[in-house]
Amino acid sequence: MSALTLELPTEVYRRLREEAARLGKQPQMVAEEWLTEWLTHPSAMPSSNRERTRRVLRDAGLLTELGPDLRYLADPTVCPEDVEAALDRTGGKTLSEIVLEQRGPKG
Repeated sequence: MSALTLELPTEVYRRLREEAARLGKQPQMVAEEWLTEWLTHPSAMPSSNRERTRRVLRDAGLLTELGPDLRYLADPTVCPEDVEAALDRTGGKTLSEIVLEQRGPKG
């Protein structure tokens, strides 16, 4: 095995340490795993900002796919703007107001 010394910006190293702590590993091990994965399977790395964002959100548990029990209820042709327009027509609360209420108070 060969050794490599990296100099990282402070913020990048902080984030690496946080991720390593979350995973229960040393930062060096996480960096080695990431580099190995990226160099071994470059197609596994997201190619766009959108893909990277989705991967980060999914890994953090903040983005999930609909399960089969909800998928049949979803209408893929409806976008958030359509829902907001329908709510506006009924004279009820805006979609943003409903989301804020469901989130509850900021702590």
